Amino acid sequence: MPLRWFKRAEAPDLIDDADWAFAIHGLPLVATLPRAAQDRLRALCEQFLREKTISGARGFQVTATVRATIAAQACLPVLSLGLAGYRDFVEIVVYPAQFKVSRRNTDEAGVVHETEDWLAGEAMEGGPVVLSWEDVAPDRDDTGTNVVVHEFIHKLDMLDGQADGIPPLPQALRDAWENTLDAAYDAFCDQLDAVERAIPRHIDPESEAADAWYRSLVLDPYAATDPGEFFAVSGELFFFAPAALQQAFPAWYALLSRFFRQDPLAAQDAAMHQT
Repeated sequence: MPLRWFKRAEAPDLIDDADWAFAIHGLPLVATLPRAAQDRLRALCEQFLREKTISGARGFQVTATVRATIAAQACLPVLSLGLAGYRDFVEIVVYPAQFKVSRRNTDEAGVVHETEDWLAGEAMEGGPVVLSWEDVAPDRDDTGTNVVVHEFIHKLDMLDGQADGIPPLPQALRDAWENTLDAAYDAFCDQLDAVERAIPRHIDPESEAADAWYRSLVLDPYAATDPGEFFAVSGELFFFAPAALQQAFPAWYALLSRFFRQDPLAAQDAAMHQT
């Protein structure tokens, strides 16, 4: 990727109040946190910005507001874990909108397939995180999903190698994680298969006309790609629609809560009882 595409900007030590307010207004969980936890998140974001470089690609201008927004979303999963899980990379690259990636894969028969995909985000093993600002900005139309959380969960997953849905874990937790992940993933794949069988044959399952059937699923169908994507997609729901995830996959929700050392559903309930 030619270096001339990038415009680097130094991260400030502090996030000002206006930038912080913009950064978190699309993160409903933050409003439910105790004030001490909110302050800890803000301090973690400032540390994140001191340690990471955020660069604009294809003419995108990285402002203080952009930095604060990305930091807030990236640090939410590691609020109770710290930044050690992000130690294998330094740079975040931000495009103004979705970016095209060319891929070359060889199937089991030895046939080479070349594809071009438009992406909102990508986490590279041992390398940078690439994001589309159009899909990151808190005022975007899409709700209940978060590409930054998705890609940074991949980064946590990749710490011990590929994004296979199993991050570095103590052995006592690893066995339970694998079993619970496999059960939840298989159950979701079965649900997706049932939905796809229910779509009438005259409707293209890849078209918008099929959306009405897919809306019955708690997760985006992309979660069925592999266990790594299931971890990342369900992780988005954990932080942005925890009640739906807990209802659909209670054992998996409990393990995510144990891993992240957070319970968004309990935080929501506590905040409701305080109002």
